[in-house]
Amino acid sequence: MQWHPVLGFVAAVTPLTLIPGTSFTLVTQHVIAGSRSDGVRAALGSACGLLVHAAFAAVGLSALVMSSARALTVVKLVGGIYLIWLGVATWRSARRGVEPKARRRWRLPWAQLGCFGQGMWSNALNPKAASVYLTLVPQFLTSSRSIAPQIATLAVAHIVVVLVWLLFWASVVAVARTAIDTPRFRRGTSRLAGAVLVAFGVRTATAG
Repeated sequence: MQWHPVLGFVAAVTPLTLIPGTSFTLVTQHVIAGSRSDGVRAALGSACGLLVHAAFAAVGLSALVMSSARALTVVKLVGGIYLIWLGVATWRSARRGVEPKARRRWRLPWAQLGCFGQGMWSNALNPKAASVYLTLVPQFLTSSRSIAPQIATLAVAHIVVVLVWLLFWASVVAVARTAIDTPRFRRGTSRLAGAVLVAFGVRTATAG
């Protein structure tokens, strides 16, 4: 794949990446409630979640899901329910003074993956992330070349952009945390993060 389509894709996807969303909120919450390494793991998980959409796009499964109203509704509901659960667990952790992963009765099957799993599933179940590979990526593909390698190249570029932004943000939050690290601040930010995740979940589940 030639370099100029990749640069064009990077220029197009970067503004979308910089818009605060689920991954941004998760990284922020994990750095404040835990440590910078927790935020890094959440960021890596978010990046791996993009691989799921890239793989589906490469074999045409995403197109099938997005073309079927029923399948798309299922994806939205599952993703929305997961984000709502994550937001409620985050809110409860602020009230009880513990991390969501310490509350076994609120665990989902993949909760043992911790920060990485939360980041991965939040992106893997996000239909808006899938739409990037169904609406934006095709604009930078060349029909005369094999499609799968081109999607893989663009996915790597997307992951690099996401990781650079989220890892940078994790470092910024970690530095700020050392200056204002108080129990009250951690509780407040955890509650805010929980409310934002619930809002994202409701929006995902009800999006038209």
